[in-house]
Amino acid sequence: MTTDHLKRIVVKVGTTTLTHKTGKTNIKHMGELVKVLSDLMNAGVEVALVTSGAIGVGVGKLGLKSRPTDTAGKQAAATVGQCELMFMYDKMFSEYGHIVGQLLITREDVEDPVRCSNLINSFNKLFEFGALPIINENDSVAVEEIVYGDNDSLSAIVARLIGADALVILTDIDGLYDRNPGEPGAQLVREVEEIDAHIEAMAGGAGSSLGTGGMETKIHAAKIATEAGIDTYIINGSPIENLYELMEGRHTGTRFKAVKR
Repeated sequence: MTTDHLKRIVVKVGTTTLTHKTGKTNIKHMGELVKVLSDLMNAGVEVALVTSGAIGVGVGKLGLKSRPTDTAGKQAAATVGQCELMFMYDKMFSEYGHIVGQLLITREDVEDPVRCSNLINSFNKLFEFGALPIINENDSVAVEEIVYGDNDSLSAIVARLIGADALVILTDIDGLYDRNPGEPGAQLVREVEEIDAHIEAMAGGAGSSLGTGGMETKIHAAKIATEAGIDTYIINGSPIENLYELMEGRHTGTRFKAVKR
C-alpha cells in the first residue's frame, strides 16, 4: 500500500452509503467502511471521518415513514440517530483495535476564533492519541447549516482546519459527470484543474429523501478544500475498496486538483 503522499485524510460518507432505502442502517456497507479505514490507520494514515446519517438512521430507528420536514422533527431524529451511529462505529472500530472520538460541530465553532482554536487542538490531540475523530454537524441544536447545506461542506472545512493532505467524498456514483449520469453518452470527468462556472454547471439536483447532499454540494466542498491547497476526490463508496485504489495512486472517481499558492 503506497500512502507516502497521504499522511492525513478526511473521508466523508453520506446517508445513502450508511442506510438502506428503508432508513435502517446498512450494516454491510458500514462494516466494510470501518474495515478499510482501520486498515489505512494500521498503515500509518491519520483518518478523520465526517459522517452523515444521524437524521436518516434516526428516522429508521423511530419507525417514521419519512424524513421530518420541520426543524424540531429533524433535531429529534438526529439525537436518536447520532446515538445509534456512534454506538455502531465504536463497536465496529473496537473490533479492529481502534478508538473513536465524537465531535459535533456548529457554525459558531468554526467562526469563533477561540472555539475554533480549541477545536483544532482537540483534533491534534486525538491524532496524537491514535484515535479516529468522527465528526458530524450538531443537528440537535443547529438551525442553519454550517456553510452551504450539509456535511459535504463540513468535511471540506474539517480538512482545512486539520491541514489534511486529501479530502475524499464517498458517494453513490463514480464521480462528476459532464451531464446527468442517467443520460446516454454521459462521460465521467476524471480530473478538474479549476472549479469554474462550467464545472459548477455540471452539478445540480438535491440528494435523496433521507439525505440532503447532491453533486452541487460536493462541488462546493471541493472548491473550499482545493482553495485551501487540498486535493479532493469524489469517488463511489461501493465497493469501499475504491479507497485502496486511491491510496495506491490509481485513478478513481474525479480528482479536483489543489490550487497552488
